[in-house]
Amino acid sequence: MKPGLSLRMSQHLALTPQLQQSIRLLQLSTLELSQEVDQMLDDNPFLERAEEEAPAEAFGLAQADSYVSLGDRVSESASTSSSSEDSASETRDEVVADVAESWDGDGSVDMRPDDSEWGGDATPRQKNGEETADAIDLARSTGSLTDFLHRQALSLRLSEVDRAALRFLIESLSENGYLTDTLPELAASLAGTDDFEQIDELVHRFTVALGLLQSLEPVGVGARDLAECLRIQIKAWLKDDPEDEVALAALAICAQPLDMLAKRDYKRLAVACGLSEAVVKAAIPFIARLEPQPGRPFVQAEQNIIIPDVLVLNTSKTGTPKFRIQLNPDVMPKLRVHDIYANALRGGKGDNHAGLQQRLQEARWFIKNIQQRFDTILRVSTAIVERQKNFLTHGELAMRPLVLREIADELGMHESTISRVTTAKYMSTPQGTFELKYFFGSGLGTDSGSAASSTAVRALIKQFVAAEKPAKPLSDNQISEMLKEQGIDCARRTVAKYREALKIAPANLRKTL
Repeated sequence: MKPGLSLRMSQHLALTPQLQQSIRLLQLSTLELSQEVDQMLDDNPFLERAEEEAPAEAFGLAQADSYVSLGDRVSESASTSSSSEDSASETRDEVVADVAESWDGDGSVDMRPDDSEWGGDATPRQKNGEETADAIDLARSTGSLTDFLHRQALSLRLSEVDRAALRFLIESLSENGYLTDTLPELAASLAGTDDFEQIDELVHRFTVALGLLQSLEPVGVGARDLAECLRIQIKAWLKDDPEDEVALAALAICAQPLDMLAKRDYKRLAVACGLSEAVVKAAIPFIARLEPQPGRPFVQAEQNIIIPDVLVLNTSKTGTPKFRIQLNPDVMPKLRVHDIYANALRGGKGDNHAGLQQRLQEARWFIKNIQQRFDTILRVSTAIVERQKNFLTHGELAMRPLVLREIADELGMHESTISRVTTAKYMSTPQGTFELKYFFGSGLGTDSGSAASSTAVRALIKQFVAAEKPAKPLSDNQISEMLKEQGIDCARRTVAKYREALKIAPANLRKTL
């Protein structure tokens, strides 16, 4: 073969660093974007926050206009944000007032929740007419669960060995107050798997310490499973009233497999415990008032507050709604290029100068990509609102079927881009705050030849269940027939899938509950 030269033309997509950054920023949530901005501000000296209106950059007014603070583009919605903050402040004041009213003068506290936790319908019991305080207040005043238990352990007169064993068990508890590892496993972790004599000695010490641990507050701490946690709380109740018939029945029920309790199988429980069905029915609400997670009030869980990326406001003062779509200024970072550093680079030379010019260009790219991110979110949100106006006006029953392809074709984008935009982005509407993906759903055939949204079908199922007779709940097959009467072709298996997604119990359990 002879060497030769040939000319060939071809096209290919090159993912430049700027394009890669644009794609990555597009799929970030609001929280992740905030973290990304903070990281870029630390890494790039040419990037800074613009608390006020950013001045024009020295290297050209027209060029600087494209890098002005992003928040200035939606300044007209600042009044809406202010009113939201006032409303949130009023809500916090109401919560604080409710918490303050829950305290008793003597600081006593009831660690048992109400029946709504387990589905019971009885009122919480109070011993000796004493008022109870909120367990969350107790947690705030005592710190973590382990600190609270360690302080109680200091009041016990124990030997050094028993005190060390109790401390080790306290440190081994889960955040809910359970001892998830067995005593032999804990002993083997200290002594090693080969020293059997020391393991037996440690198991004996841990057994004694476990009894001490389970005698501490909150009642039920140190349990190995849910059944033991409930039994500990019932036994603590029986110390004050050993003849309480309901508590004795509850203790016998908790000794049985908990699946019978979960299914409210009164007949099997009555036979297994040797009790009458009436006593079993009276004991189950008592069990429902017990705390299944003793350490829950001490968990300092961070509240996940959803901040919408897009605001949909009804600006019409008449009967016909008219919606305005705008970006939320609270989630838009105000960034600009540091003009002093940029001016200092003008006319410079050398290798260091080239590196600094690259960092300056990166800062400009970053601001432009963030601007493009919010522009894309706004375009997609506007297209969604145009198709779901009936939902914004009438609610879930008016939701229409919508797929990613429709929005992608209208905006000239790829489906993957629409998927990135609608993931972890939220829209505040007159009907509530929803993720953008919520507005997309498949359709079910109807007698008219059109399609009904799966969201609307789930709303119909929810309405049917809410209106059913408690003594004669609707089966999945009956709900399917009712949907067919509405002109919606929905199979029984589809109804069961939607019902489970709505966390609605089957008909037999709804009748029992």
